[in-house]
Amino acid sequence: MSEADLWETHAGWWQDGFTDGADPEYEEQILPLAAHHLAGSRRVLDVGCGEGQVARLAVRCGAEVVVGVDPTWAQVRVAVERAGGPAYARSGAATLPFRDGSFDTVVACLVFEHIEAVDDAIAEVARVLEPGGRFVFFLNHPLLQTPGSGWIDDHVLDPPEQYWRIGPYLVEQQSVEEVQKDVFIPFIHRPLSRYVNALADAGLRIVRMHEPAPPPGFLALAAEYAEAASIPRLLVLATEREGGAGA
Repeated sequence: MSEADLWETHAGWWQDGFTDGADPEYEEQILPLAAHHLAGSRRVLDVGCGEGQVARLAVRCGAEVVVGVDPTWAQVRVAVERAGGPAYARSGAATLPFRDGSFDTVVACLVFEHIEAVDDAIAEVARVLEPGGRFVFFLNHPLLQTPGSGWIDDHVLDPPEQYWRIGPYLVEQQSVEEVQKDVFIPFIHRPLSRYVNALADAGLRIVRMHEPAPPPGFLALAAEYAEAASIPRLLVLATEREGGAGA
């Protein structure tokens, strides 16, 4: 099954498990951070919008025009059904169907770790942003959530130690992961420098970075998560397109 078919087939996994209050990380951390960075936006593009929860949030934050794009029909259909104010279109991130400078804010929430043409996609984000516009970029933390990372109880050492193991961070790799039984989702791991350099090449300057601790609702899901309370799962980069006033 192709990567596109995997997303079409398993869109319900996302819609059921990560939206409408179902996921504590979204409710307690991701959506509040998105609201903070969307404040004052007028024209917002949500890249990889899924079923539209961040796009709907942008409307609630006061944006006048909100558009969500996603390459998956199964997501776009549900986004339209759930309404809430945004307009939606089916599109990949590497060829956005908008004129230069169409938006003052672009947001991409846990999307770019699934995009193969990352340089083209970031360049497209920069193109559709007006000078001085904002790109808010949410990622699974590329260092601390590298494939193969995790909490280790090492009983070989005396005394035993607990530590967070980091997988092969510098190796860019594409994989298909079984995120729950019979649900397979494609991921691409890249080191952080790969993203930062692509942003710089596109004229997007980082102005703020967040590495929040996992929120209480997530830690409460299982006792073993408490041991990793100091290990961020999320990385947020807030950037501005060069060429704005005062640049």
